[in-house]
Amino acid sequence: MITKRIIPCLDVKDGRVVKGVNFLGLADVSSPVKLAEYYSKCGADELVFYDITASAEGRALFTDILREVASKVFIPLTVGGGINTVDDFARVLNCGADKVSVNSGAIRNPDLIPAAAKRYGSQCVVISADVKRVGGEFRVFAKGGREDTGMEAISWIRRCVDSGAGEVVLNSIDTDGVKGGFDLEMLEAVCDVVSVPVIASGGAGKIDDFVTLFKALPKVDAGLAASIFHFGEVQISDLKQVLRDNDIIVRL
Repeated sequence: MITKRIIPCLDVKDGRVVKGVNFLGLADVSSPVKLAEYYSKCGADELVFYDITASAEGRALFTDILREVASKVFIPLTVGGGINTVDDFARVLNCGADKVSVNSGAIRNPDLIPAAAKRYGSQCVVISADVKRVGGEFRVFAKGGREDTGMEAISWIRRCVDSGAGEVVLNSIDTDGVKGGFDLEMLEAVCDVVSVPVIASGGAGKIDDFVTLFKALPKVDAGLAASIFHFGEVQISDLKQVLRDNDIIVRL
């Protein structure tokens, strides 16, 4: 069985980590540099850094903060926000990222994924999909969950993987920040159509939510969360011990 990963997420706005509910009502949390250093030392397997307003504001990702974050972490770092060209991949990778996450940029230009995969390899390209139920179907949203693209999500994610994305981060807008558990229905639909690693994002409220996730959906490779880690509601070391006690393989 593959080792399951636990991944804290830093949603960064104006140089600060923020967190909201259903992608709305963002509140200040902390310095991304301090949090990144903390997570790197306390057992996180990877770290995700999203500049969450870069696409909506039509600007490039804040590379100065990213460089400082990358200098403090010794675990794989995935970075996204305002990634629209292959040159954006280069810029972020040169700042210390290990993988680059694309969302709105790939929606605007689907050729971005195969072009980036050809240059840097599929293992470097992550499709991050913000998905919400609309009219009985899973719908892709762009610009940090602000814009309904009208595209059906499962077929879109499969298309991205088929064209070169080596990993999927599935962000359920419906469960984001609600702390009622991961969106198992949405995750299962994605796992059924792709063979690359799938990371579950949105809904974690307690340790048992991770146990349920990995037990119900063994195909899911990782659980991603933000507020429960940021505010000390769940310690990563405690989470991993409970997962191990439930016969779920993790790195302690």
